[in-house]
Amino acid sequence: MRQRIIVCPVIQNDGEYLLCKMASDRGVFPGQWALPGGGMEPGEMMETALRREIMEELGEELRITDVKPWAFRDDIRTKMYPDGSTEEIYMIYLIFDCIAANRNITFNEEFQEIIWVAPEAMKSMDLNEATRVTFFQKGLI
Repeated sequence: MRQRIIVCPVIQNDGEYLLCKMASDRGVFPGQWALPGGGMEPGEMMETALRREIMEELGEELRITDVKPWAFRDDIRTKMYPDGSTEEIYMIYLIFDCIAANRNITFNEEFQEIIWVAPEAMKSMDLNEATRVTFFQKGLI
């Protein structure tokens, strides 16, 4: 089984949190609302990987002003690829609290949609399991 270290930003701006609706044909949680993030490259430092993932997934205009390591956890997930194939992966999540100075986002093909959402609205959303656990541990839902 392959192992991946995932950097995961919990991005906040003016009391709302950024959520991304995953593409329906790929990923670990297709079609569900999730936090952005992705895998570290070999030899890459954690914050460097985090900022690279934010830029790749959310564009160059989103300005992150504060990054603080918050938590980590692991689990085993099944990832679906666009061709329909799947792979079981052992994932280690490194979760960071991030503050955004703006909301200027240009998202890539990994996502169908993005929103900024207040914690009280999260309770009724179709959050993926990992995102739900994160927000529960933070006391937001």
